[in-house]
Amino acid sequence: MRLLLRADASGSIGVGHLARAVAFAEEAVARGWQVSLSGRTDNAEWLALRMAELGVHRREPADDAASIGVLAREADVVLVDNYQLGEVRDEVNAAGATLVSMESRSFGRRAADVVVDSGLEPLPRPDDGSRRRLAGPEFAPLRQDVRLARAHRGERREHPERPRVVVVLGGGALWREIVTTLVTALRDTGVPCQVDVLAHGGPELPSAGTDQEFRLCPPDTRLPSRLADADLAVSAAGVTLLELCCIGVPAAVVQLVDNQAAGYRAAVRRELVVGLGTAAMLDDGAVETLRTLLSEPRARERLAARSRQVVDGEGAARVLDAVLESA
Repeated sequence: MRLLLRADASGSIGVGHLARAVAFAEEAVARGWQVSLSGRTDNAEWLALRMAELGVHRREPADDAASIGVLAREADVVLVDNYQLGEVRDEVNAAGATLVSMESRSFGRRAADVVVDSGLEPLPRPDDGSRRRLAGPEFAPLRQDVRLARAHRGERREHPERPRVVVVLGGGALWREIVTTLVTALRDTGVPCQVDVLAHGGPELPSAGTDQEFRLCPPDTRLPSRLADADLAVSAAGVTLLELCCIGVPAAVVQLVDNQAAGYRAAVRRELVVGLGTAAMLDDGAVETLRTLLSEPRARERLAARSRQVVDGEGAARVLDAVLESA
C-alpha cells in the first residue's frame, strides 16, 4: 500500500497536525507500506527528522484540490490533516485513491471515504456523502514515543520536595507572551519546583522564586520522555492534550485557539485535566490552581488515573485497519 500524508507545521498553527502524520507514518511503515509527505515542517525539525528516519518521501506542499489530485496518482490512500484545504475527494478518488480526512468538529470538515474526529466529545456530523466516520479518542493517532512513555510512566518516581513541571504549548513561536504568563503564574505559587519550558521564540522567563528553577529548552524528540518523568504538565489543549492523557501526566491546560475550545471544555468537564482559561485571559484563580496541583500529589494522581483510561494510543492502527476495510 502507498500512503500520502498531507499535513503542515508552522509557528502559527503549531506542530499537532504533523505529529499526527508521524504517528500514521510509523504505523504504516511498520505494516510495510510506502509513505510520502506533502507538507511544510517549519518549527518542527524533530518531527521532520523522524519522518526521514522512517524513510518517508517528501513531496511539495499541495495547497489545492488539483495539486493533491496529481500527487494522489502515486498513492492508494491519501490522508489529509489540514484545516485550510477545502473539498478534495473528487480529485483523490479520480486518481484511484481512498481519501481519509482528519477533522475536529467543523474544523477541517470535508467529504471523505473515511472521516476521523479523534476529539474527546465529537458532535453529530451533517451527512455530506462520507462513507465512514471514526469518532472519539480511541482513534487518536499518537506517536510511538508517546506510547513508550505511557509504558514507562509507571517506573518513574515522585519528586515530592520539588515537583518537576513541563510547560509546552505545541511548538508554535507565536505564544511567547502566554508562555511568560504561565511561568510567572508558577513562580507566583511560591511552591518549590523545577520547570522545563519547551518553546520556540525565546520567551522571557521571570526570575525564579525560592527553591524554584526555570529552564528554557527547544522542543525536540525528548518531549514524551520528559512528560513521562514530570509531576505536572502545563500545556495547550491541542494534540498534546491527548498525548498527556495517553501517558498519564497530570495537566493544567490553556486554550490557545478556537479549534481547541471543544477539547478544552470536554477535558475540564470530565476532570481529565484542570483548566487555566484561554490565551486571551487566564482564569483569576490560575495561580491558586497551580499551587494546589504542585502541593497535592493525590490531586495530581486522580487526574492522571482518569485521563490514562480515556486514551490508549492505538488510534493510528485502528484508523488504518478501517481504511483497509473500506477500500
